[in-house]
Amino acid sequence: MSFKGIATLNLKNDLPAIYSDFSVLDIQDEFVVISKAAGVDVHRDGDNPGIAEKVEQALNTGKLYLVHRLDKVTSGLMLLARSAESCDALARLFREKQIQKYYLALSDSKPGKKQGRIVGDMARSRRGSWKLLKSRENPAITQFFSASVIPGIRAFLLKPHTGKTHQLRVAMKSLGAPVAGDHLYAGTDKASQLDRVYLHAFCISFVLCNQNYRYSVLPDQGALFCSDEFRTAILPWQSPERLDWPGK
Repeated sequence: MSFKGIATLNLKNDLPAIYSDFSVLDIQDEFVVISKAAGVDVHRDGDNPGIAEKVEQALNTGKLYLVHRLDKVTSGLMLLARSAESCDALARLFREKQIQKYYLALSDSKPGKKQGRIVGDMARSRRGSWKLLKSRENPAITQFFSASVIPGIRAFLLKPHTGKTHQLRVAMKSLGAPVAGDHLYAGTDKASQLDRVYLHAFCISFVLCNQNYRYSVLPDQGALFCSDEFRTAILPWQSPERLDWPGK
């Protein structure tokens, strides 16, 4: 199977690739692919423009449409549609679970299990957080692997099958291993010792207009993400779509 967009950069018109809030990975007729920096809002916040507006202004692409979202604290891959029709087509792929997404995370707590599935309904909890329930009426579903990075730090490769709010952060919390640096789910005292929330949208693949696309980008923010030990630990995960994902 051939994929379009595997190269890290495939820019048109020699556009610069790196901006303060995002990096540009690819520009196609139907969409733009960026890697969002951690701490950057996806939606407009008062006078501060949302990520689609920022990319529009930087690249002079014309109007861009937000197809999906990442939490402010999460870095990594995002698709921005270049027309309403492309936005509808990509949004439909997300709804129909035809877009494969993979995330990287770190935790400084020991998980209840080292790989498997996390399944359960989600409900609102306190202070804007969510919690995982034992019921499975409309469950969030996540598969994961993990690997030791250094003593006390573990890497996770996460594959969400649903797109619930805070799904991966809640899934990690339910394992007893919240995402490192996550004030909302790991606790303020522990999280304040780290330089970011260690969650990153790592790889995405899909088929649009009979063309295969695949993009992958490693995190470049955060001392732990940038360490040689982390990069070594995740080497077996460079092609996550080829892994034998655990069922339980």
